[in-house]
Amino acid sequence: MLIDVHCHLTGREYERVGGVAAVLDRARAAGVKAVVCSAFDMDSSYRAAELANRFSDVYFCAGFQPQELKKYRDGDLERIAALASDPKCVGIGEIGLDYHYPDNPLKEQQKEIFERQIRLADAAGLPVVVHSRDAAADTLEILRANRAFLKNGALLHCYSYSKEMVGEFAALGMYFSFGGTSTFRNAKKVQESARRVPSDWILSETDSPYLTPVPFRGVFPNEPGNVVHVVRNLAALRNEKEEELEGQIFSNAERLFFRLAEREQKRFEKRAEKRGKEFERLPAPQCRAGRRTGERSCARKKPGRPG
Repeated sequence: MLIDVHCHLTGREYERVGGVAAVLDRARAAGVKAVVCSAFDMDSSYRAAELANRFSDVYFCAGFQPQELKKYRDGDLERIAALASDPKCVGIGEIGLDYHYPDNPLKEQQKEIFERQIRLADAAGLPVVVHSRDAAADTLEILRANRAFLKNGALLHCYSYSKEMVGEFAALGMYFSFGGTSTFRNAKKVQESARRVPSDWILSETDSPYLTPVPFRGVFPNEPGNVVHVVRNLAALRNEKEEELEGQIFSNAERLFFRLAEREQKRFEKRAEKRGKEFERLPAPQCRAGRRTGERSCARKKPGRPG
């Protein structure tokens, strides 16, 4: 029972491999039960919402990623807040800070919009999905300053900082998700962090279409179905059984993304109700006395066969 808690399905990358529907079919065949499609700007937020309402096992997050703030316009946060009321919206994201490239938006603008989206998520009663690259100190500072607005949960996606910083973020109640980078042979820091994260706070992602995991590293686009390789590698790193880790990760995801858990419960109840009705339509058991003991045994009569 696998879940990809962070991917991007709204671009045109998947046209070369059969389209999003085919990608999701392959994910289901690999055992992926749910996929969370994260946005990075206003347009992708709308498209993620459309996908989530088209496919029952796709959920979405709406938000502005720091590298995309050049597209930000007045009123966009209000539009994201409106999307947050969609029952398939499970979080606000991805949001955060990115200081990796010198031409990224100004740090002060990144910080301002990051904080405003944290508070937007709190008002909507949703968790946040945080993108943080080369900005650990400022990310921690903002999260600490806004801790009162993180009561619905927070996820550090594609965690890339040190194992020592795991404790700093964990003290704020953060979840940690790992993707394809954790399978790379030279990603020792990420692997050490993956070992350090407590079982109750670890999650799996692909960040598709990017960061394709081993054994398909270098293949583009990455797909949600490849999360199976991420989880398999995490289990090996942590010396845990793969199936048990799968279950733990899915349970963690449902705890963080409460709307996902609610919809999954409703789907389970509908399936149970359907099975119950099918059982009621079966013929009543036919009972007969045993040849030797005289005890009566009952067997449900198969349709179309004489009694």
